[in-house]
Amino acid sequence: MVRSKQCFKCKTVKPINEFYKHSRMADGHLNKCIECAKSDVRSHREKNIDRIREYDRQRAKADSRIKLSIELHRRWRAEDSRRAKAHSSVARAIKSGALVRMPCESCERPDTHAHHDDYDQPLKVRWLCPVCHSKYHHEH
Repeated sequence: MVRSKQCFKCKTVKPINEFYKHSRMADGHLNKCIECAKSDVRSHREKNIDRIREYDRQRAKADSRIKLSIELHRRWRAEDSRRAKAHSSVARAIKSGALVRMPCESCERPDTHAHHDDYDQPLKVRWLCPVCHSKYHHEH
């Protein structure tokens, strides 16, 4: 059984578990390591971002995607009613003018999400852009 192989892209010999599984390959794994595969995907996305975003928008309109989105949203609201209520409270407060959307506290970008540190205080939020918000949740 093969325990390691060489990536054709970076020419590094790596353990077999650092290659994606691929049933049509002789050893059952892709010939490009996971790191190089991810790098290629990132690069392709950056070069073709407009076309990819348009594809994603069209795909989101498919009936099966809409049904899935509705189901996921219902599940999200049911998991923690405090979170859902806090989310709704912020939306209403922004609409009424009681709460003003601020730039990201980390990078100053204007497009922000309201982040709750405590759902029991629904209008006490931190403003984070989508990138910083994602980073925050990944780190905490």
